[in-house]
Amino acid sequence: MELQMNNISVTYPGVRALDAASFTIKSGSAHALIGANGAGKSTLMNVLSGGVPHYTGTILVDGEHISIRSVKEAQQQGIQIVHQEVDTALVPYATVGETILMREYGKKKSRTFIRWKSLHEKASTSLRSLGINISSKKLVSELSLAEKQMVLIAAAVMSECCLLILDEPTAPLSLTETNRLFTMVRELLAKQVAVVFISHRLPELFEICDTITVMKNGRHVSTNLSSNTSINQVVEDMLGEPLRQQYPDRSSTIGESLLIADSLSDGHKVKQASLHVRGGEIIGLAGLVGAGKTELCKLLFGASPTKSGSLTFKGHTVTFYSPYQAVKSGLALIPEERRKEGVMVQESIQTNVTSSTLKKHSSLLGWLNRSTQKKSATKIISDLSIKTPTADTLVQHLSGGNQQKVAIGKWLATDADVYIFDEPTKGVDVGARKDIFTIIHELVARGKGVIYASCELADVIGMTDRIYVLYDGQIVKELRTAETSEEELLYLSTGGNQDV
Repeated sequence: MELQMNNISVTYPGVRALDAASFTIKSGSAHALIGANGAGKSTLMNVLSGGVPHYTGTILVDGEHISIRSVKEAQQQGIQIVHQEVDTALVPYATVGETILMREYGKKKSRTFIRWKSLHEKASTSLRSLGINISSKKLVSELSLAEKQMVLIAAAVMSECCLLILDEPTAPLSLTETNRLFTMVRELLAKQVAVVFISHRLPELFEICDTITVMKNGRHVSTNLSSNTSINQVVEDMLGEPLRQQYPDRSSTIGESLLIADSLSDGHKVKQASLHVRGGEIIGLAGLVGAGKTELCKLLFGASPTKSGSLTFKGHTVTFYSPYQAVKSGLALIPEERRKEGVMVQESIQTNVTSSTLKKHSSLLGWLNRSTQKKSATKIISDLSIKTPTADTLVQHLSGGNQQKVAIGKWLATDADVYIFDEPTKGVDVGARKDIFTIIHELVARGKGVIYASCELADVIGMTDRIYVLYDGQIVKELRTAETSEEELLYLSTGGNQDV
């Protein structure tokens, strides 16, 4: 099978998402589709998977025109997509088995009596064949982010799939889970399934993909065999210029302690965590997926209850029973799952970036001053270089990197004392990553304290002054960044003996 997309264009109000874009893939090929945020890669694949019916252009399979104007039509062609934001594609109160076999039962036209024992046996067999160790009877709401991703991939593979699209599939996965995913992909390739990878993790793409296509501004830029190009060349194609120094230089003055956590525990994942953050300082929380970084960030922010330990903020012992109290005291959290927890995707940029400072734009009677609200939003959009035609654009129409800037922007206006960034570059391209790094460095230059939590160990090394390494919910070691390395962080993050 050879699938071709020719002259595909898509326009939204004020935005031309695709401009005569093209893409070709053959059976048994692992094809990377990459580009800066807003390049149009996800939109192009949403066209192919039936999510964008108002496109213009042609789609051909083995030279014959086909129509894909709905998800159903795409699935009839054997095209499946696993989206980056997994929670939007899952039913939280369904079991894993029901989720995996939902599409199969949905195809049946007549009423069907479900034999639950048979369903779970079949689902369990499928999970084992893919190397996924999850009970088929477990509720989706009980799964970790990585487990949800694996279940969605299993559900797609279970259907009659000849082309599988994976949008940022490794973003929530650990190294072990990523290797397991790649094993699954290689098995699919051997069965002549075509696989499209959308990802910003370039080294991984060179490991698994035989072909790499780069897009920019909604257009096709280049297509090369991965063996005939390089990461540097791909980055140049993405940005239109060579990538300069990634991490900004800085020489901020380290001030007094702003936040001190002493033996904090949540009774579940976080165990006896102690750390401190000073003004003008970036501390790293390094660890693999599932190490407890997100849980610790939420514990500090009052989003989960403290079972034991104490917290001192700006010299006062405090207990944050809710994020409201944390924000009021001067704490801000930019969460890992931005679409679920960081932004309101169906609201405008203006509404989002001013949502944390509505009091500044309200009268004594509670009426919003739209003029000052828009002025504030316009400044944030300009300061953060958010790519959008107007402040009224809905956040759901922005690229991942620009959505992340919106999530950050709403907290910049609060002038908090300590900012917590949980996986801030997840699903973000190399250009937007540098913008985010610059924003963080500007914060510490103003005397703010920053907690930078990430499983991207190179970024932790490049961004921080000190690092706390987490393993299985515990801080196993504190390190000075200048005196450590990625190798040591990885060793500690995988349970290595910190005393060796």
